[in-house]
Amino acid sequence: MQPVNDLKLRTKTFALNIIKLVKSMPEDRIGRVLGNQILRSGTSVAANYRSACKARSKADFISKITIVEEEADETMLWLELIMESETLNNDFTKFLHKEANELTAIFTSSGKTAKENNVKK
Repeated sequence: MQPVNDLKLRTKTFALNIIKLVKSMPEDRIGRVLGNQILRSGTSVAANYRSACKARSKADFISKITIVEEEADETMLWLELIMESETLNNDFTKFLHKEANELTAIFTSSGKTAKENNVKK
């Protein structure tokens, strides 16, 4: 598992890259709608991860890390829609999709481990 500070930086970098992606989206109706959606979910990953790091209890952490997982997964959906609708389908978009997939896996695993550890005690 990555140290907390590494994941804070990684999720912040992901959010900044989502902002760059949105800046490059077309200014048509589809581009604006998809851009608004992915901007919200993609930047939320970093914000909610930081919130999870400040959790007051194990139950609070589990609740918050689940939100991070959901936002990362939602961001993957928006990236898929952006690529499959041919709104943007370039190497940067594919890279962000891969990163969203990896972040989703990390936070899914983290949540499962936290739940298992919470039950054991």
